[in-house]
Amino acid sequence: MSPPANTPVRDRLRIAIQKSGRLAEPARALLASCGLSWRESRDRLFCYGESLPIDLLLVRDDDIPGLIADGVCDLGIVGRNVLLEQDGGRSGNGRPSVYREWRALGFGGCRLALAVPDSWDWQGPEQLAGKRIATSYPALLSRWLEEQGIAADVVLLSGSVEIAPRLGQAEAICDLVSSGATLTANQLKPVMTLLESEAVLAGPSTEFDPVRGELADLLLRRLDGALRIRHSKLLMFQAPRSLLPSLLPLLPDAEAPTVMRLDDGDDLALQALCHGAVTWQRLEELKRAGARGLMVLPVEGMLA
Repeated sequence: MSPPANTPVRDRLRIAIQKSGRLAEPARALLASCGLSWRESRDRLFCYGESLPIDLLLVRDDDIPGLIADGVCDLGIVGRNVLLEQDGGRSGNGRPSVYREWRALGFGGCRLALAVPDSWDWQGPEQLAGKRIATSYPALLSRWLEEQGIAADVVLLSGSVEIAPRLGQAEAICDLVSSGATLTANQLKPVMTLLESEAVLAGPSTEFDPVRGELADLLLRRLDGALRIRHSKLLMFQAPRSLLPSLLPLLPDAEAPTVMRLDDGDDLALQALCHGAVTWQRLEELKRAGARGLMVLPVEGMLA
């Protein structure tokens, strides 16, 4: 979908993120790891990109999908639960889907779960037939009920969903769960997961104009590199060539190592990018297998 003829084409990319909340700081840290830096406005609602023409708009999490749909921002970092709930709401109102998930970002994990009172002997979804289920996610819950072929009443609540059964507003709830402590405190137990959620990079379903498209491609390349090395370390060591068959199986999460021959005989120097934890125990196992001069280095950036 092209912008109206009188709409100027932006030559900068605009990303919406939470102003505050559990996704705010991790989102900014991830973007900063991609080499982005900003100058904040006085009201701290807008950050002007200094290292690249990529700006930040600081808003409420729930506003981000709508801002993408309206073209106010180009991309957004938002919970998958929010993105899919609002997309389901648009579909229910006969409006087309105009945004989609571009990347899962690996933080802000939680799940949208169905929970019932501890006293229930849970046998399966059919027990919900004719029951009232309180939720802040009516579109996602309604779609799931339809898929299960269950007729139940969806009770929309904007907050404090977990106390609805105690107040007599509903017999069950559908809400976000992280640790489960809030459910336990309200004598509820999770019985089914409707959605695994985390922070995602959301963007339009259509292509950008060439200028913003090039910026988006650059950002995605850096983002993929940052996500790939988030928990990665560069492991370096030396070993005789004859011991490689026993050493390489100790690096199951590593990419194919770089192997260099040393000047003094049959010894090799190896560099391996490991995507899992490089613990002291792991280093000791490698040493027992014949590695020496083991060194673990952080990885600050990577482009495939």
